[in-house]
Amino acid sequence: METVVSGIRSTGKLHLGNYYGALSNFVKMQNDYNCFFFIADLHSLTTHPAPQDLQSTVRNVVIEYLAAGIDPEKSTIYVQSDVPEVAELYLYMNMNAYLGELERSTSFKDKVRSNPDNVNAGLLTYPVLMACDILLHHATKVPVGKDQEQHLEMTRTFGNRFNHLYKVDYFKEAFAFSYAQKLVKVPGLSGQGKMGKSNGEADCIYLSDTPEIIRKKIMRAVSDSGPTEPNQVKPESIQNLFDLMKVASSTDTLSHFDDLYNKCEIRYGDFKKQLAEDMVIATDPVRSRIEEISKDEEYIKKALKFGADKASASAQKTLREVREIIGIKKLF
Repeated sequence: METVVSGIRSTGKLHLGNYYGALSNFVKMQNDYNCFFFIADLHSLTTHPAPQDLQSTVRNVVIEYLAAGIDPEKSTIYVQSDVPEVAELYLYMNMNAYLGELERSTSFKDKVRSNPDNVNAGLLTYPVLMACDILLHHATKVPVGKDQEQHLEMTRTFGNRFNHLYKVDYFKEAFAFSYAQKLVKVPGLSGQGKMGKSNGEADCIYLSDTPEIIRKKIMRAVSDSGPTEPNQVKPESIQNLFDLMKVASSTDTLSHFDDLYNKCEIRYGDFKKQLAEDMVIATDPVRSRIEEISKDEEYIKKALKFGADKASASAQKTLREVREIIGIKKLF
């Protein structure tokens, strides 16, 4: 069975875009592949999060992934820092990563431009740590978007360079992987395309949002003064709201409001109220599960301990073999 590895950011909350996007793939993948899903708390240290914030966000992400359908019996879900072997492999692979190639990384150059006062070594060597997350478990498939393909190319470079330097055929090549399933595009509430944290808190409907918060966010969503001509093309901000209705509402409800829009009879207040109630209903199962799991500390600990043990067994085997290949051995 082929191995899949994917990192989960340890900062922030999961929103509907995550739920219907990558996460829906993860849930399906775990039935067909040997999956390692880790919460990337070491990666997040490049932004210097407060200790109490780091701990609470890691816990929240674990709860939300379990609530959304990641099964710790089928997948290996673990916190990155619970497997110290990744840091040791990171040290070894840094010896074979060169300044010029790291500085050419698109993500590094973007970070330098956006935050010039925090250009730390962790940002520079971020692709090396990402590569080690993948190489540690000999993954051949990594579900990432276009923006991460350069990092995957660097992962292959580091693995092949290790093989060439030590004259072995040890690390496998990993490639971007998209599961054979159509993803649902979830637009944001700001009228600026797909849902995402970069557009602000008000743009996202989070899986943990209460019904009251969902209603307030949707009622405040960007709209306009309404159509002035029959069957006119919807502007992006309005089309986004209709696309959200496709996700949460029935076909009949969507058709009803689409007809009202085309006849210039739509009342956005009524439209948003209906969308809000349908969204509350659509998100209730995962929200209820989040509330249930958050109260079950024993289940959370058991899931993470089970995942850490499985990930550690895989990682320890890799490090034993890597040390042997490099020539790191105890002399007595």
